[in-house]
Amino acid sequence: METTGFADGDEIRARFSRRMSEMYRREVPQYGALLDLVADVNAAALQRDPALREHLARAGELERLGVERHGAIRLGSAGELATMRRIFAVMGMQPVGYYDLSVAGVPVHATAFRPVDEKSLARNPFRVFTSLLRLDLIGDAGLRKTAAEILERRRIFTPRLLALVERAEGQGGLAGAQADELVAEALQTFRWHSAATVDKSTYARLHDAHRLVADVVCFKGPHINHLTPRTLDIDAVQAAMPARGIAAKTVIEGPPPRKVALLLRQTSFKALEERIAFAGEDVRAPGTHTARFGEIEQRGVALTRKGRARYDALLARARRGASGQDYAGRLAGAFKDFPDDLSTLRREGLAFFRYARTGRGSRGAAAEGLSLETQIERGLVRADPIVYEDFLPVSAAGIFQSNLGDAGPRSYAGNAAQAAFEQALGASVLDEIALYEAAQTRSLDALRAKVRQ
Repeated sequence: METTGFADGDEIRARFSRRMSEMYRREVPQYGALLDLVADVNAAALQRDPALREHLARAGELERLGVERHGAIRLGSAGELATMRRIFAVMGMQPVGYYDLSVAGVPVHATAFRPVDEKSLARNPFRVFTSLLRLDLIGDAGLRKTAAEILERRRIFTPRLLALVERAEGQGGLAGAQADELVAEALQTFRWHSAATVDKSTYARLHDAHRLVADVVCFKGPHINHLTPRTLDIDAVQAAMPARGIAAKTVIEGPPPRKVALLLRQTSFKALEERIAFAGEDVRAPGTHTARFGEIEQRGVALTRKGRARYDALLARARRGASGQDYAGRLAGAFKDFPDDLSTLRREGLAFFRYARTGRGSRGAAAEGLSLETQIERGLVRADPIVYEDFLPVSAAGIFQSNLGDAGPRSYAGNAAQAAFEQALGASVLDEIALYEAAQTRSLDALRAKVRQ
């Protein structure tokens, strides 16, 4: 939708997401096979579960399912992060949440740029998990200096892209042709470059510090390293990947399979080993680099602060369990203590819901003076779970590690540095749980207003 001659952020984001998916499919053909598999699994899930189809349609999630993607990039400097924030703002995306991935031995911290209101999420919920390299976690002072100097020299944004962002900020938006140009210029930042900007020796030193450090520092830009479709049945996707010629990672990250899906579950196909040319080296003797992979996600209900505290405690219990027992078994055992039906999750205040009057309630059935619980029991009000739109730091780090090589360093303790991250970002990140609280509250306010009418 366009007003005052400008393309709105939702439309620009939809164009960018579509073009990004087309580009990644050309660069990584196996991504296309993954999309086909997810589409087949989703169609089967909707066919066997009419109630699920009805819920998704009612919640505005059915139409977005086929276009829903999240991408991931890794940036090297504060300047890159601050500029990326400005670019995504033109696309109607804001930084939500702070993620410390050092808890799993990955030297980055991150936020997720995404739309935040219900209408924008329904139109296109494109998200980009955006990490910033933590040079302070590289132990070798000389290597830190080398990495910082390399990053200082590079320019990952085209001059035209920066000019278009300034124009959008100055005039309050971009006209259709300018919006298309911004999308095309922004894609250049996310494109794969097979030529490293450093020689083989420098690459090896950075790679030995951590594979992710080499991935961030040694290339012209922050190539998109995965683009993730949403599935309704991640266990079915995981089981079907080998038959489609897709090498799946061993473990699905996140909570165990349940009747009511919680938060986020993720899996991926293993990262590609890609040929690269080093600076100053004979192009006939290329090296290889491993970074880009294919990820799949299944989204569940968003948890309240109380629910998230219980979730985190159960996850910690599973992670520190006896090493002789497989992790999946420990995880399933731990989460037996988490309610697995929507009614209990709602009554105990563990998950967020969006409330609306049912057809029966809208036809004038008496509701004045009745408690919310009574109205729900009598079928006057419907409580639909709010889908989780964000990420899990341990799961994200698990995906990173499995695709960077399991032998990577894991010695970092938690090193959260949100204030430093926000200083680099040039803004505060939004509290994702506060966004869900606000959505639930808005639905309750609208419900009360209808009763008073």
